[in-house]
Amino acid sequence: MRAETTMMRFMPLATAVLGLAACSGSAPDKAPQPTAAATSVAPEPSDPPAEAPAALPSAKPVAITDSTPLYEFNYAYPAQAAAIPALAGWFRIDAAKHMRGLIVEAKQGQAEAKADKRTWYPYGHSTKWQVVTEIPGWLSLSAERWESMGGAHANPWQEGLVWDKQTGTRHRGIDFFLSHTALSAAIRAPFCAALNKQRAEKRGEAIDPKSKDPFDECIDPAAQTVILGSTDKQHFTRIGILIDPYDAGPYVEGNYEVTLPVTPAVLKAIKPQYRGAFDVPK
Repeated sequence: MRAETTMMRFMPLATAVLGLAACSGSAPDKAPQPTAAATSVAPEPSDPPAEAPAALPSAKPVAITDSTPLYEFNYAYPAQAAAIPALAGWFRIDAAKHMRGLIVEAKQGQAEAKADKRTWYPYGHSTKWQVVTEIPGWLSLSAERWESMGGAHANPWQEGLVWDKQTGTRHRGIDFFLSHTALSAAIRAPFCAALNKQRAEKRGEAIDPKSKDPFDECIDPAAQTVILGSTDKQHFTRIGILIDPYDAGPYVEGNYEVTLPVTPAVLKAIKPQYRGAFDVPK
């Protein structure tokens, strides 16, 4: 469902993703600032608006970056999200929260390294939001995130977000379903088959269905990150299951992503108020 994979090393998102070279060079305690390309972003809202505000037609992709001897920080979101003031405000709050956490951790880690006379390696955080799909009334996004705390490799994870343009509210993919159990029951069989096919491709050998190895057994799809996609641009017709390293295989295998079509069984698992936004692909 997504065309790109999680970044596993430091690289300025403004250059590699959005073409917005920006580096604030601010002091470690300074809050992150958007690049000049994001001047249309509205101030941070305290509460969702009663009615969805008008989109900003001139909105551009946003890259928030900061690089110091202590840490490197990159946070990016696309123009479609920047065009929605309330959503852009949430992203700015989220970026500031992660930068504050990164600074605290980096200062503590640097002090411990100095006390132990160990080599210090700067910490890092990267978040890249991208559009999964946009249909009438809804904007679906996914995020690739990672943090580096001076270890042998970064710690990646993924998230999803669906924005309701009518109410100005944020949802997780799983929120559209009656329950975790309902979604899992509707997709578990095809999900497990698709997951094992990907495992076999990565490992070069078929997966033994009788294996008790945790990296061979199927996992609960509803316990992973659920994202919503579309093939007709009018309804959600696809469900994506994003799986982080260690959840379905060793770290070296990276992320897994299983994309499944909406089926009649899936439609039955959706909350009644959201069923009009879903359809079986034609």
